[in-house]
Amino acid sequence: MNLIQIIFWFLSSFAVISAIMVLVSKSPVHSVLWLIAVFFAISGHYILLNAQFLAIVNLIVYAGAIMVLFLFVIMMMNLNKDTDPQKNIWIKLAGAVSGGCLLMVLVSLVKQATEINGKEAMLGKGDIGLIGTLGKVLFTDFVVPFEISSVLFLSAMVGAVVIGKKDSKLENN
Repeated sequence: MNLIQIIFWFLSSFAVISAIMVLVSKSPVHSVLWLIAVFFAISGHYILLNAQFLAIVNLIVYAGAIMVLFLFVIMMMNLNKDTDPQKNIWIKLAGAVSGGCLLMVLVSLVKQATEINGKEAMLGKGDIGLIGTLGKVLFTDFVVPFEISSVLFLSAMVGAVVIGKKDSKLENN
């Protein structure tokens, strides 16, 4: 086994263990923290696939922004054992059956996968996920849609500021 395979198996086992801990944890805050660990492991897989841009975006958007918002919402909800309703045994059974069905589908999909596309990217020789390649394509082939989307985002920000700004005439009266 070479170093890349060792890192892959470490990240994979870390992701699986962290995902199991998301489900097993009694506290919702601990579940969110374990989910952040899963996102870090997935970012490590993106780096192994030579997709540095996706790895950084995954960390910034998911682990940095969305999961922090989940953590704040959970903390604001102040979940206690007293307020948590007891779940019916049939609901637990239905969840176990649906999870087993999903597991069977995933196992069958893995068995049917015979050839992996993008072997060059997996070996780290390609430049598919590099930021330089993305920037070159974005600013040559897709420059007009990129600029239109930037104007759209700018108008949305201006609209949010105008809506959020209090009317000074109403405050004076």
